[in-house]
Amino acid sequence: MPDTTGGPLAGLRILELGHFVAAPFCTRLLGDLGADVIKVEPPGAGDPVRQWGARHKGQSAWWSVHGRNKRCITLDLKKPRAREIVLRLVGESDALVENFRPGQLDRLGFSEAALREARPDLVIARISGYGQDGPQRDRAAFGVIGEAIGGLRHLTNHAPGTTDLPPVRTGISIGDSVAGIYAAFGLMAALWRRDATRHGDGRGRSLDVALTESILSLLEGALPEYGALGTVRQPTGGGIATAAPTNAYRSRDGQWVLIAANSDPLFQKLATLMGRPGMAEEPGYRGNQARCANVAALDAEIGAWTALHEAAELERMLAAADIPATRAYTAADCAADEQFRHRGMVREVEDSTLGPMLHPGIVPLLPDDPGAIRWAGPPVGAHNDEVFGGLLGLSEGEIAKMRQEGVC
Repeated sequence: MPDTTGGPLAGLRILELGHFVAAPFCTRLLGDLGADVIKVEPPGAGDPVRQWGARHKGQSAWWSVHGRNKRCITLDLKKPRAREIVLRLVGESDALVENFRPGQLDRLGFSEAALREARPDLVIARISGYGQDGPQRDRAAFGVIGEAIGGLRHLTNHAPGTTDLPPVRTGISIGDSVAGIYAAFGLMAALWRRDATRHGDGRGRSLDVALTESILSLLEGALPEYGALGTVRQPTGGGIATAAPTNAYRSRDGQWVLIAANSDPLFQKLATLMGRPGMAEEPGYRGNQARCANVAALDAEIGAWTALHEAAELERMLAAADIPATRAYTAADCAADEQFRHRGMVREVEDSTLGPMLHPGIVPLLPDDPGAIRWAGPPVGAHNDEVFGGLLGLSEGEIAKMRQEGVC
């Protein structure tokens, strides 16, 4: 049996009825901090994410991270025997995380009433595109739809009039991942309310996380600005509408270097570094409001200066001047970064199928009880015997019969 001890959430058991990204990301965070996560997948191919991304030795490299610290079992939820097994697992779990479309679990026999009959104080975390109620609850959605409706896809674009290309994606499934983070946060809040020594009430609760709402909650002042002023915040490409200079500037060797010198003292340092110490006192650049109003000209001047220097030299000079700056990291840069390595945010993990793999570390960091990457994403059904036999007490004959009947 894998080591399921260690970490601040050791002793907590989470049942995952999740697929794709949002719910599995939530449970990965909980598993990293020590929770015993039991992931239910369909027999055969398993979670569709197992087929996503670049392949290594014929398998998804992403799965090594996405499925880590989880005990993976297979069950065909359309079969009555599988439903019985799931409800028995519910009885052994503190919480359930799911990201089916609203109502789908009910149709499979897992209504809230059925789940609470199996475990009255169960915490249920539901993640969906639009939420569990409302006029749009039944619409199909993935993370990209949540990002668009939540307002993020509009804001990640280049400035109006600069390109006819589609609005730029962030490059990762951020809508799903943010929803997963909120689900993990909400689940722990519900467990606290249930189990806290002085304040707990012993009750199970359900939480409702929507992809669209998770993204909308991130948009800083965009909504109050519209409500109070009628202004619609527009995309600004690499810059920030409310602070300047903050942008990415091309170096002589073709790399993008981000420079955030958007306070008066920082801008003075940058101007001095550029050999233009008086620039900070020029009328068009004196104070942040003036710099924002003249940001195109300012960025052009900074870009002309950065184009004279290699990226490494720019980083060295800007660091010596204590100006926030860096080249735009690639995955290779992240893997080599000494700070990430020092803090365990880039780790080599032995994957039983793929061999040595690089994994991101555990966030948040709790130095006194940090959790661990106990194992990488396992094969489909790797823990069937362990969970069905060890946890639920089914005999070898019963498990064999389930396999024969296509239940697992």
